[in-house]
Amino acid sequence: MLQFIYSQLIRLLLPFILLRLWWQGRQAPELRVNWQQRLGFVPRATGTVVWVHAVSVGETIAAAPMVRRLLARNPDITILMTAMTDTGLTQARKMFGDQVRYAYAPYDTPGSIRRFLNRANPRILVIMETEIWPNMIRQCRSRRVPVFLINARLSERSARGYERVKSLVAPIMRSISWVAAQAEKDAERFRRIGVAASKVAVTGSVKFDVDIPEAVHEASRQLRASLSSRPVWIAGSTHGGEDALLLAAHRQLLKEQPRALLILVPRHPERFEAVSELVRRQAFSLARRSLAEDPSRAQVYLGDTMGELMMLYGASDVAFVGGSLIERGGHNPLEPAGWGIPVLSGPHVFNFETIYQRLLDDRGVTMVADADELFHHLSILFRDEEVRQAGGQQALSVVNKNKGALDRVVDGIIARV
Repeated sequence: MLQFIYSQLIRLLLPFILLRLWWQGRQAPELRVNWQQRLGFVPRATGTVVWVHAVSVGETIAAAPMVRRLLARNPDITILMTAMTDTGLTQARKMFGDQVRYAYAPYDTPGSIRRFLNRANPRILVIMETEIWPNMIRQCRSRRVPVFLINARLSERSARGYERVKSLVAPIMRSISWVAAQAEKDAERFRRIGVAASKVAVTGSVKFDVDIPEAVHEASRQLRASLSSRPVWIAGSTHGGEDALLLAAHRQLLKEQPRALLILVPRHPERFEAVSELVRRQAFSLARRSLAEDPSRAQVYLGDTMGELMMLYGASDVAFVGGSLIERGGHNPLEPAGWGIPVLSGPHVFNFETIYQRLLDDRGVTMVADADELFHHLSILFRDEEVRQAGGQQALSVVNKNKGALDRVVDGIIARV
């Protein structure tokens, strides 16, 4: 009955969801052009199709090494990548070009999912992290399409929320073929909400298997060379409410390090203009990457392009990972750690609690509470090169020590196909 109510509710909401999609299409025209894909009208596929669903940019980046490994081990398969956002698909296209196929994920109405499955005809569905859509999962199960949750994580808060509607969630959980959990506490929470113990494995996080293509290395080297010997720090994946705090820390740093550069990278493209205006309003000299402006004389370099955060991390001496000075839950700290640079973060990192705990255990990250603490640690790192290099090596050693999840995940997928 709850499944029926859920499906009816989604159907009733669909016109409003499509209206919102049309509104969002003002800034992302592709959303309007491909709106039919949201209803399941995707190009028909043949052969062995592996459907990889990653909700947005972060999950798409996390999926990339797995997709490359699957293609290397079985070049005859077709990878179909879906995302809920235009930024997620843009990121996938930048990474894979014509190696894989792309589509927007269908909305979770019975008809949309049915049309999608009829046309895409996937052999398996691989969902990155924890995107639980009832109709998607149950219709795959009814067609004997195995569903895998990969790099799966589940916070205690989310687990308690699912337990409140366990009568709806448990049948969906029983339809999942395999959960590759990041940590034992994630595995325990999935078992609590209905996944059979035999279907849950602790594989670790594939995000530790940091994959930096040579083209990204080269672009990073070129940007770094253009900045000469300036002290450079980056604030990646920032959210509203953080940028002003980061600029306040940078203003203090400039008093000690007048040549310092902050590379500021907002998480969402719709914020690029607002952040640009904020920087100018606070009287910092600004260069914008999207306009190919020279950052060599700027105090702030705005990373207002998509798909270049990893490269920008590599051109920096110190990294702050955003979404953490506010209660957003943080973002992936392993991207800068994989470059061997010191990692700083705010205290709100519940979306990446396992990864942060491993970094904290081995002193691979420094947590700060506010702009003053951030400046304090930046000051130390830029005054003492040995401390800075040691911090970077500690972060990189955590990445290297925890690698291996990728092989376990790919082996698990292939064994179950």
